[in-house]
Amino acid sequence: MYVFKFLWWLKINNLKSLYSSPVPDASIAYKSGLSDKFRKKRSYLQKERTYLQKKKTDTSAMGIKKENTYLFLVKRKKKTDTSAINKLNGSDIHLQIDFETIRVAIGGFSDENKIGEGGFGAVYKGSLPDGKEIAVKRLSMSSGQGQHELLKEVEIIPKLQHRNLVQLYGYCVEVGEKMLVYEYFPNGSLAHFLFDRDKRPSLDWDRRFKIIGGIARGLLYLHEDSRLRIIHCDLKASNILLDANMIPKISDFGIAKIIEGDETSGITDRIAGTYGYVAPEFVMYGQFSVKSDVYSFGVLLLEIISGQKNAFKSDRGGDTLISYVWKAWNDGTISEIIDSSISEHCSRSEVVRCIHIGLLCVQEDATSRPFMSSVVMMLTSFSLALPAPSTPAVYNMKPTSQVSLEENHSVSSSRNSLVGSINKASFTESFTTVHATLY
Repeated sequence: MYVFKFLWWLKINNLKSLYSSPVPDASIAYKSGLSDKFRKKRSYLQKERTYLQKKKTDTSAMGIKKENTYLFLVKRKKKTDTSAINKLNGSDIHLQIDFETIRVAIGGFSDENKIGEGGFGAVYKGSLPDGKEIAVKRLSMSSGQGQHELLKEVEIIPKLQHRNLVQLYGYCVEVGEKMLVYEYFPNGSLAHFLFDRDKRPSLDWDRRFKIIGGIARGLLYLHEDSRLRIIHCDLKASNILLDANMIPKISDFGIAKIIEGDETSGITDRIAGTYGYVAPEFVMYGQFSVKSDVYSFGVLLLEIISGQKNAFKSDRGGDTLISYVWKAWNDGTISEIIDSSISEHCSRSEVVRCIHIGLLCVQEDATSRPFMSSVVMMLTSFSLALPAPSTPAVYNMKPTSQVSLEENHSVSSSRNSLVGSINKASFTESFTTVHATLY
């Protein structure tokens, strides 16, 4: 026993000598019985000398002996973030792309290749070795939502195959880095066209109608036809990406909900979404369902027709877009809400029918809203009679604190911290941005 203690004491003291020395002496290494190991490590330790000096701190407060600190630092080379990897399905590991490949593909994260930035981080354009163009979302380490979004997107998108859904090429999870690699969309998002006065005229009515139909079919696939029953929970113009042929692709599944079996709804304490698009029953009570996405689709449809955001605007008397459209519908002045860039060159019957469908989708009573299967039928079969819409779920409230109503402003909160009721409510705290869009 005493011999063992003496040998252990000798080894520890030798390691202390190694730690205090910039580079271990070969003779000391030999006496410690670790000569082969330290000869191999000599070159490595020379490079690490500066790092070790910076990291040399008193760790006694944490209950860690200093001699063990050195051993821990030597083992720090492992780069893979196993806390994130272990949560991924084994079938998704093949999508992992190493950091160096991504770094080279996007030109070393230069500002020149940066095409967007938001609450979740920056987005870069690049090309893989095979020539495939990509968009890389580099998740911000300061965002608590980063890992959650990555895991959710890797869990969902690879299992979805539809022409109106974005495609995920891969991901990167290394210490200090979390990135998602998507197909690149040269036309960016629908929001870039719809809410830009100069670009909006390039969206004629035929193109807008095709975009509406593509979004509707993509949602129908998520709700009823995919391997997973998915509620997107954040459908909005900036999450609709347009490919080279202006075909719409639904993106950003970071806060999506997966519904088991034949269920179509659920309740959550984690409320997340974008103000103006999120269904009122979700904001107020944490109740989400496929009808929550239907509500968001209705808002988006009305925005596509009007070219306006669903936000409070002084030129509408302080009304939101939904309340403005509802008044025009009842007053018989619906033509006033049609975007002037398409009003002279569109099928008036198609536009009015789409407004009608939009109002059906944003009805206050979620059970009265149509399913996406019915919406697709309404859009494709003009012989199908439409029911009269009831009162929409209008947020007749103005922010009481620092709530921004910009189109990209998102909300994330516990439902217990929100106070109010539909049609006469107020939010008692500022909403925080919880995610960013690709473009």
